Amino acid sequence: MKHVTYIGTRDASIQASASEAILKGICADGGLYIPAEIPTMDTPLEELAKLSYQDLAFTVLRKFVDFTDEELRACIDGAYDEKFDTKEIAPLVQKGDAYFLELFHGRTLAFKDMALSILPYLMKTAAKREGIDKEIVILTATSGDTGKAALEGFADVEGTKIIVFFPEDGVSPVQKLQMTTQEGKNTCVVGILGNFDDAQTAVKQIFTDVELAAELEARGYVFSSANSINIGRLVPQIVYYFHAYLQAVKQGGLSMGESINFSVPTGNFGDILAGWYAMKMGLPVGHFVCASNDNKVLYDFFQTGTYDRNREFHVTVSPSMDILISSNLERLISHMVGQDLTKEEMTRLQTEGKYSVEIKESKITGEYATEAETYTAIKDFFGKTGYVMDTHTAVGYAAYKKYKEATGDNTPTVIVSTASPYKFTKDVMMAMDDKYKTEDAFVLMDELAKISGVAIPEPIRGIETREILHKNVCEKTKIQEFVKGYLL
Repeated sequence: MKHVTYIGTRDASIQASASEAILKGICADGGLYIPAEIPTMDTPLEELAKLSYQDLAFTVLRKFVDFTDEELRACIDGAYDEKFDTKEIAPLVQKGDAYFLELFHGRTLAFKDMALSILPYLMKTAAKREGIDKEIVILTATSGDTGKAALEGFADVEGTKIIVFFPEDGVSPVQKLQMTTQEGKNTCVVGILGNFDDAQTAVKQIFTDVELAAELEARGYVFSSANSINIGRLVPQIVYYFHAYLQAVKQGGLSMGESINFSVPTGNFGDILAGWYAMKMGLPVGHFVCASNDNKVLYDFFQTGTYDRNREFHVTVSPSMDILISSNLERLISHMVGQDLTKEEMTRLQTEGKYSVEIKESKITGEYATEAETYTAIKDFFGKTGYVMDTHTAVGYAAYKKYKEATGDNTPTVIVSTASPYKFTKDVMMAMDDKYKTEDAFVLMDELAKISGVAIPEPIRGIETREILHKNVCEKTKIQEFVKGYLL
């Protein structure tokens, strides 16, 4: 089988195998790895429809990795097992006028589990293939969900350490406790006095610091990433777009070969980019709605062609989307306009905080939902259907409604549901009724269970009573200093 070669978004002469790209995480020049050629899906949809999630993952991922079939099977079997609380791994449910792809049935109740359950296995296999005998240090910035999912995946994995940075005052109470109570001798969690963009920028700088890399390599360490800047994090997400489509067909709401739309709440652009890759592989997608919250830098980009992070940063009720530097957009731009222009514009982003690129025929429309519109979507949809959305899924649904109203596009649509409402109980309940404003978030879980008919998920039951194991806090300008102090 022909395997994909990965190249840099800013320099096509930077080339790597899948194993090399997974281990490095980021290119030496600060660019990201992309497939030199996006593979096509040569198995007919009718055949794919017969597969389990695990077998579908095998069929998709073998197009992107250089592993043997046995190695890849072992990775998939280790990832998609009883740690998910539904047999389907990612159930598709039809409610009201849309489908909801529930990606929150893993241990951390968020879509990041879909990729971060398999990344440690991909990374260990890649390290073995590349003959890496040094300890791999996973550096991760999180806006809320990636951190816990990465910690869960890498905790006590031999030959690794993981350091997670999160905005100290920019995540939900449940998200924070999920991270700070994390067990595992190789885990380290740090709250930063800044936002996600500050953490992500610092982590990227560490990856491209040649002197630091040499110093740590001499001590037996190599860096890698669990963020979606790592192609090994991004590629597994392609699978659930195929899965969603095939489930819609099985449920009778879609004819095989008919187009489907997706509305994706996104901040860092990785989730929606995975769907775009699925479309490029041959999945019949009509359109993507890129759904933003009040930090609508992506909405403005798709409206105007100008990306400008020079704006007020909003802390919202959908914190995993509170991002002004959407790293994965660089991948789409590189595919669309080439490496030279991408390099030029990414330099402008670094120096001026903005850039302009004309993207044609991407099949992506930007939409956004304000905090008030997010609350309204949760309340109204529950009133009509009895289905409870979390604050991020609600952004996706509200954006879908705006897109549909503006275009008249009645194509069957999947809302990518990225988190359980239990991760954001307080805001979900406040959306239902302002009387919950003064209630404790953890007490309200019982109330949410009553109105939703869905039991409190086991992974967070009683989380407020667990011991805080990680109490590190650092200034946003001291992240590299912290990493060196922790490792050396």
